[in-house]
Amino acid sequence: MTTILPTKLELADDSQLLIEWSDGQRRRYGFGELRKRCPCATCREKRKAPAQLLPVLSAEEAQPLKIGGMKPVGNYAYSIDFSDGHDTGIYSFNLLRELGEEDTV
Repeated sequence: MTTILPTKLELADDSQLLIEWSDGQRRRYGFGELRKRCPCATCREKRKAPAQLLPVLSAEEAQPLKIGGMKPVGNYAYSIDFSDGHDTGIYSFNLLRELGEEDTV
């Protein structure tokens, strides 16, 4: 089985990440989508909890979401540093392939 790996990471604009993969596919990811789908234990638990009617947001959470950086985790994932201070999610390459949408441009 051939492993499909990211070959290029690029900020497409102020709200999207573009990843090119070794099989030639390009995928676009909205920062908000990536943040909402964070795979860390804390975020998974929050998604299971009942929604709050009026959640209190920190100053960072109230600002437009940005990606401050991405770091490789071994040869299988990336850690993403978001502008709201969250940086504990480890996004496996498999998860990233499931997220986003194919970019045909």
